[in-house]
Amino acid sequence: MTPRAVAVVGGGISGLVAAYRLRRSLGPAARIVVLERSSRLGGKLRTVPLAGDPVDVGAEAFIARRPEVAELAAELGLADRIVYPSGARPLLYAGSQLHPLPSSTLMGIPASAQSLAGLVDDRTLARIAAEPTVPLHWERGSDVSVAELVGARFGEQVVRRSVDPLLGGVYSGLSDTAGVRATLPTLAAALDAGATSLSEAVTRAMPAPSDAPVFGTLREGYGVLLEALVSAADAEFLYGTAASGLRRIGEKWSIDPVGEVDGVVLAVPAPDAARLLADSVRPAAQCLAQIPPASSVVVALAFPHDADLPQNSGILVATGEELSAKAFTLSSRKWPHLAERPVALARASFGRFGDDALVDAPETELIALARADLATLTGVDAEPVDAFVQRWHGGLPQYREHHGEIVAALEAEIAGIDGLEIAGAMLHGVGVPACVATGTAAAARLAARMAG
Repeated sequence: MTPRAVAVVGGGISGLVAAYRLRRSLGPAARIVVLERSSRLGGKLRTVPLAGDPVDVGAEAFIARRPEVAELAAELGLADRIVYPSGARPLLYAGSQLHPLPSSTLMGIPASAQSLAGLVDDRTLARIAAEPTVPLHWERGSDVSVAELVGARFGEQVVRRSVDPLLGGVYSGLSDTAGVRATLPTLAAALDAGATSLSEAVTRAMPAPSDAPVFGTLREGYGVLLEALVSAADAEFLYGTAASGLRRIGEKWSIDPVGEVDGVVLAVPAPDAARLLADSVRPAAQCLAQIPPASSVVVALAFPHDADLPQNSGILVATGEELSAKAFTLSSRKWPHLAERPVALARASFGRFGDDALVDAPETELIALARADLATLTGVDAEPVDAFVQRWHGGLPQYREHHGEIVAALEAEIAGIDGLEIAGAMLHGVGVPACVATGTAAAARLAARMAG
């Protein structure tokens, strides 16, 4: 019997997990080819040397309450590399002042006025307090942007000062480009279940209190996970190779430059997947075209160890402030393992959906802006001993209104086609655990069909 052949398009975390799972399912004789258009693997995960030690300049953490990353790390012999944050709290810069990040909110949406006291004005606080008395009109199963819902109930200050900074940190967008149902599913469920106000829905939707860490990461950065996946997948990796010409030929697929294969996993951003499917599966391509990406930039900075960074995990910046950066991670304060290093580490983030003018700015300009904003926020104006600029073009898909319906239609189209699967951040979550889950699921479905 001729060994099975599979092409995985995209060497990010979703594609690497798919390749690894396919190797385990199809066995050592299968031909697994991973096509990566860039010169490296990892997608939006990247670990680089900074001041002599590894630092992540893409995603820097995963949601620890989801099991996928911890389970994958254990499989690959990396369980002892997982570490957790210090417990330091973030700050929020709004109204030209630093505030503690509000507690008792759902992604910045308050359950009561008390949680936003000091962050918004008295008029807005009174509006939040009175919100439960205002009739709520919500149609079960409907969807609107988070900005539309929160702005109508609590006012614009809550949207821009509290909600935008948190959503922007996850999706690199604003509340205007975040659909309630896709980005806050527990809130949508509470509204569908008959909550009579947004305050009540937030109260119902908030997770139960827990002492367990919210986030985790790997001590040496995500690079060790990527290396382990590459080794375990035992695939052919074609770097600097853009896939094209995807078409069905009898019971097989053909994709350039690989040729005929028994199956294909598309693990690339939505615009790239749409391009590949435009001729062979046009309805799926049309779905993908409705998921736009946002671009951003990370500037990693290493300062002398005695730089007086505040004892906080980071600083989020409200919309409309006179700063260029949208957020800072104070890495040496957030992560105990990084605090052990001989330098003080921080990361600045720039760029949101619809506002990515700085993405292609010169490195010297971005580093200067990061330093200036950090000095404004913290008073730290030391000369960095090292810096690294990482641009993420099209890095994060926007989960706009009705995103779930778009994905359901996309997956329905793909489900009816033998030998074709799709994975990635544009489906069911932008975080690393969600991407691991989609890569695992795509590989399982494809392996089952090929065995049938």
